[in-house]
Amino acid sequence: MSDIFDLAAEEPAATYDNTARLMPELPWLNELNPEQKQAVTTTEGPLLVLSGAGTGKTKVLTARLAYILANMKANPWNCLVVTFTNRAAREMQNRARNLIGNIADSVWMGTFHGIAVKILRRHAELVGLKSNFTILGEDDQRRLIKQLLEADGIDDKKYPPQSILDKIQLWKDKGLTADKIDDSFRANVVTEVYKKYQARLLELNCVDFGDLLLYTLNILMSDAGVLDDYQTRFKYIMVDEYQDTNVTQYLFLRLICQKYRNLCCVGDDDQSIYSWRGAEIENILRFEKDFPDAKVIRLERNYRSTANILTAASALIRHNRDRLGKTLKVAENSPAARGDNSKIKVVSTYSGSEEAAYVADEIENLHRNGTGYSQMAVLVRTAAQTREFEEKFIAEAIPYQVIGGPKFYERAEIRDALAYLRVILQPADDLALERIINKPARGIGAKTIEKFENEARVNHISMFMAIEKMLKEGALSGKVKTNVSELINNFYQWRQTMNAVSPDDLAAQVLEDSGYMEMLKMDKSAEAEGRIENLKELINVMSDTEQYPTLSDFMEHVSLVMDNDNNIDTDKVMLITLHSAKGLEFDAVFLPGWEEGLFPHQRALDEGGGSALEEERRLAYVAMTRAKQKLYILTALNRRIYGQWQNNLPSRFINELPPANIEICNMAATYFGAAGNYGGSWAEQHRSSSNWYNRSRQTEENVIRDSDRFSYVRDEDDGWSGSVWRAKQKARNAASATPVGSRVFHETFGYGKVLKIEGNKLEIWFDQAGHKKLLKDYVRKA
Repeated sequence: MSDIFDLAAEEPAATYDNTARLMPELPWLNELNPEQKQAVTTTEGPLLVLSGAGTGKTKVLTARLAYILANMKANPWNCLVVTFTNRAAREMQNRARNLIGNIADSVWMGTFHGIAVKILRRHAELVGLKSNFTILGEDDQRRLIKQLLEADGIDDKKYPPQSILDKIQLWKDKGLTADKIDDSFRANVVTEVYKKYQARLLELNCVDFGDLLLYTLNILMSDAGVLDDYQTRFKYIMVDEYQDTNVTQYLFLRLICQKYRNLCCVGDDDQSIYSWRGAEIENILRFEKDFPDAKVIRLERNYRSTANILTAASALIRHNRDRLGKTLKVAENSPAARGDNSKIKVVSTYSGSEEAAYVADEIENLHRNGTGYSQMAVLVRTAAQTREFEEKFIAEAIPYQVIGGPKFYERAEIRDALAYLRVILQPADDLALERIINKPARGIGAKTIEKFENEARVNHISMFMAIEKMLKEGALSGKVKTNVSELINNFYQWRQTMNAVSPDDLAAQVLEDSGYMEMLKMDKSAEAEGRIENLKELINVMSDTEQYPTLSDFMEHVSLVMDNDNNIDTDKVMLITLHSAKGLEFDAVFLPGWEEGLFPHQRALDEGGGSALEEERRLAYVAMTRAKQKLYILTALNRRIYGQWQNNLPSRFINELPPANIEICNMAATYFGAAGNYGGSWAEQHRSSSNWYNRSRQTEENVIRDSDRFSYVRDEDDGWSGSVWRAKQKARNAASATPVGSRVFHETFGYGKVLKIEGNKLEIWFDQAGHKKLLKDYVRKA
């Protein structure tokens, strides 16, 4: 298999044997439904495939590629397939190989950034770069911005580096260079930084992710010969997740498809949820305007979710105006068609903590009845919502995993190791050198580094060359001279051996020779031990020389790894933000926090108005369609947000769900019935009036919140009622009654004895783990 991050093998020098892929029969075509088959066999001209959630878009894209190659419509290297994640590219390439063999490996397949980096390395000189340019990560980008602000005496509190970087990246996503930005005062300050930032990147022979496509677009627009080469090369172009493309990606596709116009875009306008990172829903909405002769095929047969889930989700999304329109239905003979068509359960709790308790108990109930933990997920609108669930899951010994936290390559020790390797590959990479020049400590302080930077700036050379110059001229002395000289000599030695040893052996040598590993070994803390294990894992990853034969191959892989490529194949409940859940599916899905201000999120509404509300609704649609069998929507009347208690009204999205497809699992009659204008239970109001949400807002002041009067009403089979809930609460309270001297048990530390009680905290002496201080909820009586 070719490296997915390098995209595809080059076309062979010898003539390719087309007869090797001539297939008299294509049996896998018979596995497609009529709409899927139509999308696969429609190969000529512009095509938009509107693929709803769970309708098999990956299967269609793979089959379409296989169909084109099997029918000899093009050589594999004349096909371009663009995905949004490396995981999607790997999955598609594996599927294509299963259908048509190894010829799939020669297809140009990868992410927009992966495609762009391949083109840019070939033509780097046309934009003033060398072909071995370095792709900077966000941390280095921020440091560079900060350096530029300091050099110009600009207050980084007034102009935070991250804010400037976000603005620059947004401009790049829109295809805007610094000379095309408006000249308002604040924009002018940022524009000047943008200009200097780009100039400095060129000096360092570095690019950021936004540059990859922007430079590539620049090359294609300014060099007719290069443009013609790629327009001729790519006879068939297929794009996944077209609704998530930004302006620069859109312009790139429009340029390279002009010769043959065989552009197939697969996407779902109802799942466009990434405008905050530059995605333009208008790209997919205007496809037929861009290509008047385009054919549009709708995939509406869903193979994932039950009829109640699909009907409710479709009803919800129909409230959006900016959409092309489609209606999902359960595919015949799909697991969903044969399964339990449970109604969506809408659960109202008194507080966020009761919401978490309900979810934990329901997860345990489902698990006892055969649902694996990894087939259940809690999807939250904001990361801050996970805390109560994490604490409750720990207390109830429910295994869980938070998806979307700090990634492996973002950890400090990994970034340090990679910085050493970057300098070996690219001595002009000042940002990488500055990061590790005093790691481990070499007595090189900020003032010394500033001298190095000034020498480099005055002479228009890299910091590495500036240090060499200062050593040669005797400008350094004492400990600084000794230590810097040793470091420079180490880099000479590492560079000389780079091509003689494997990447993992080189990395191990660098960590030992530099003293970095010894620095961690001298630190006896548990944190240091974890960092050592992380570095060992880095070396382990690099040992795959078949995948990464050279250091450059591995470093490019690291640069192109996508945020959502998480390993979730473990038996743990998943805690995920809604934006990170796209593309995933679970047997049971819990959607907490469906309250006004939280979902739809107030900040989004304040900043984006009506268009933001539609995107929030699309986010709700995506969340609902992650569920295969069971879906729970939860709303809490009170919630602690950033340390403050907040009274909430249920989300307007709940009011947009069809009453026939939902089950009100607990009634809020106690609260709403006492409020004059409600006139009855929440469920009755929901069923009887389409103005339930508006009437709720009018009577917000009258809602009575009395936790002792709250009760659940639920199916007898599930065992929930107000009395059962109160019994469970009493049991929990009894379990937390742990006087001094009592024996307790903790899932990690085992058995122990309570020594002292401080409010809700216990001091415990564990038989094996010794002295610990824990919250009461995290232990139980032995």
